[in-house]
Amino acid sequence: MKRELYKKLVKWKDSKNRKPLVLQGARQVGKTYLVDDFAKQEYKKYLYLNFEKDIELDSLFESSLDPKKLIDNISFYKGVKIEANSFLLFFDEIQASEKALKSLKYFQEYAPEYHIIAAGSLLGVAVGKDKSFPVGKVTFLSMYPMSFSEYLRAFGEEVLCDKLESLVKVEQFPEPIHNKLIKHLKQYLFLGGMPEVLQNFLDHSDITASRKIQNDILKSYENDFSKYTNKSQVIKNLEIWNSIPYQLAKENKKFKYSDLKNKARAAQYEHSIEWLRQAGLINISYLIKTPKLPLAGYTDQSKFKIFLLDTGLLGAKLQITSDTIVNPSALFKEYNGAFIENFVAMELQGHTEGKLFYWTSRGEAEVDFIIQNKKEIYPVEVKSGTSKTLKSLRSYSQKYNPGLIFRASPQNFYQREEFVNLPLYTISSVYNYLNGTKTEKE
Repeated sequence: MKRELYKKLVKWKDSKNRKPLVLQGARQVGKTYLVDDFAKQEYKKYLYLNFEKDIELDSLFESSLDPKKLIDNISFYKGVKIEANSFLLFFDEIQASEKALKSLKYFQEYAPEYHIIAAGSLLGVAVGKDKSFPVGKVTFLSMYPMSFSEYLRAFGEEVLCDKLESLVKVEQFPEPIHNKLIKHLKQYLFLGGMPEVLQNFLDHSDITASRKIQNDILKSYENDFSKYTNKSQVIKNLEIWNSIPYQLAKENKKFKYSDLKNKARAAQYEHSIEWLRQAGLINISYLIKTPKLPLAGYTDQSKFKIFLLDTGLLGAKLQITSDTIVNPSALFKEYNGAFIENFVAMELQGHTEGKLFYWTSRGEAEVDFIIQNKKEIYPVEVKSGTSKTLKSLRSYSQKYNPGLIFRASPQNFYQREEFVNLPLYTISSVYNYLNGTKTEKE
């Protein structure tokens, strides 16, 4: 399956100032598959080292972190001659070896001619704990579940995908094409973007098998909670994790500690929330007090929403049945639009580097997402149905007068003055549209 991150790997390989690359992301998002495909396509040779499966690898890093000695040790151990420049070393599940993680610093300083990619399912957690990790000595890339565009390419819709990714103006799709994209979107909401789930469905068209894989992935995440933390923290991780579907099902999706247990407080759970974020399992959207730049400087860290990394896994946790795919509107309306808002968070995170924001006005109005493009700020309201109500967007517009206001909904393209309705399947293309369209302020 083609992944958009592949292009960034090629750019990293060709960089004159290349550093070891650290690929972060949750388990099962396709990190190993991507690097394996990249290595086979772009290098003459490569060596795969898995620090979880081969526990003896860690001992190769015990006596010295000198890159030349490490290369010799790995070469002798694997019986492979490792050459610089034309050879890729892939350290998978590197979080299992603290020494191997630290060695990346010395490869950057003393042996930058070696091409090294490190990846791990709990790498964000491991790096977060290791205060000695050499920030600035490595290049970080984050990998997420497959986006809707990647899903379309996997399902043979290359032409449609190219069209969506090249959008620079509002132009309604013919109804048959619009309906086809909505049908694909409903299927994507159910299946999600985990590569194994999508590949299995492509091969067998078996919804039951897809759901089983989703449940297996959820179980593997819960098993991971016992790593890099203590028993008390595991319980708190699970409490947060299991509460997310309920928190999203509410009309007001703001995360409330009191929904976990009576008298629960932030101090008890904020470490667990950060653990889940660093593990790549959740996306957090923070309330901004005022839409000014930089957005992060105007956030209220005590008020936020938590989204699951994948809509398919959200559906599995909610035990949503497969008949929602054939029902024309059920999946859009289920749980107060939880699926749709979670989907939009997934699509936007790649453009925002995981920094998501929303806005409210004294409980009278709420805009689901606030996005930045260059030096401009825009509101995006998400609708799961055909409602044309724009109360919150209009309230925001009157206060801050943005050049454009957006609604993402199942409806076709529509624009009137500064208001733009974006079909949900185009939400990741909103930045293409903004860069191709001049606003009134410009």
